[in-house]
Amino acid sequence: MKRTHTCGDLTVKNIGEKAILTGWVNKRRDHGKLIFVDVRDRYGMTQIVFFKMKAAEELRSEYVIAVKGVVQQRPKGTENPDIPTGEVELGVEELEILNPSLTPPFELDSANEISEEVRLKYRYIDLRRPLVQKKLILRHKIIKSMRDFLDKKDFIEVETPILTKSTPEGARDFLVPSRLNHGRFFALPQSPQLFKQLLMVSGLERYFQIAKCFRDEDLRADRQPEFTQLDMELSFTDEEEIFAIIEKLLFYVFKETIGLELKIPFPRMSYKEAMEKYNSDKPDIRENKAGFQFLWVTSFPLFRYNEEEKKWDMEHHPFTYPLVEDIDLIEKDPDKVRSRAYDLVVNGVEIASGSIRIHKRDLQEKIFKRIGLSMEEAKERFGFLLEAFEYGAPPHGGIALGLDRLIALMAGSDTIRDVIAFPKTQKAVCPLTEAPSPVDEKQLKELGIRIKKEEL
Repeated sequence: MKRTHTCGDLTVKNIGEKAILTGWVNKRRDHGKLIFVDVRDRYGMTQIVFFKMKAAEELRSEYVIAVKGVVQQRPKGTENPDIPTGEVELGVEELEILNPSLTPPFELDSANEISEEVRLKYRYIDLRRPLVQKKLILRHKIIKSMRDFLDKKDFIEVETPILTKSTPEGARDFLVPSRLNHGRFFALPQSPQLFKQLLMVSGLERYFQIAKCFRDEDLRADRQPEFTQLDMELSFTDEEEIFAIIEKLLFYVFKETIGLELKIPFPRMSYKEAMEKYNSDKPDIRENKAGFQFLWVTSFPLFRYNEEEKKWDMEHHPFTYPLVEDIDLIEKDPDKVRSRAYDLVVNGVEIASGSIRIHKRDLQEKIFKRIGLSMEEAKERFGFLLEAFEYGAPPHGGIALGLDRLIALMAGSDTIRDVIAFPKTQKAVCPLTEAPSPVDEKQLKELGIRIKKEEL
């Protein structure tokens, strides 16, 4: 039987029509000669009714079925006003059990009482819950609306490499050993930072990407070892243009997906003011803790002092342009150097970070030297970028929005794991696939790797 309608389609307009539905058994209720079943798919739920049909007695929760019958009005007083199909039911004439099901490890309507470990182990069942599906559908709509907006603004979506060079930017890299080049490693990108700067050198002028990024770090509710960001870069730009584009982008996305009109432009606050007033560079400036309150935080310090190693590190990353009037302070007073970096904060949560980038080799080398990178080290890590700067690199800048955080906020979720289809736990493992997992000796030998056993 081929489906003619979804389980969210049928209304009183279809009464008397033949229909074929497919989906999962949500609940079954026996009333003697009559058996009522709620059948569910991604689009909704429809009540179906069997009269003296022996095969219907076999049905259990989460069986996959196809049914053919006639749409009829529900008896007076049995309507369900909470669902679009609540005034009708399907009188079943034919039933096909497409696949039976074991008893699920938890009831779909009581999953909030189940441990997250169990929900993630059986994530394919957890994802059948309408509430969870709605969050993934919202994610799809948000990303689609971003693509639509940026396409109209003349941005070009470009995919950058996943297997790339290890150039640590603060967090640890995930390393991938090379089979063909023993002793050498790829790294999974913490961000597409260097490639998007190279795309500006290439003359594309406006780039974006829905980018997968990877960081080997300790996890919290808003962290995952792999995450997704909206990555953007523009040539011949400044902070004002980037702020305006992001504000209009978010205005469009919120209105299109959740029907909320944001108030733009967003207020701004310097890092110095935020720390003095709120003792935080991610202040929550809501007065009554209502809706969403966005805030630009600007003019971050360019450097921070590393007490443990007794040296200066970058506050953001080493490709950030300093304020022009502070460039002369880089060598003698690094603690006073402000940057052209900016964060976007909403309700006390950072959802975006960016900066105007360095595009001249001499200034970039000066920054590397200030943070203790020798010329040899700088060339080893970033030689390709330094060389590119000598071939007509335009002024450029950009920003990246953390999509998982933003979508979680828009969906009203406490954790980004709610809006990721197959997330890792806080211990960075996948209960569903049991990754990470051991590999056999043959694979290790091909890679030139030997596992050192821990000494007792």
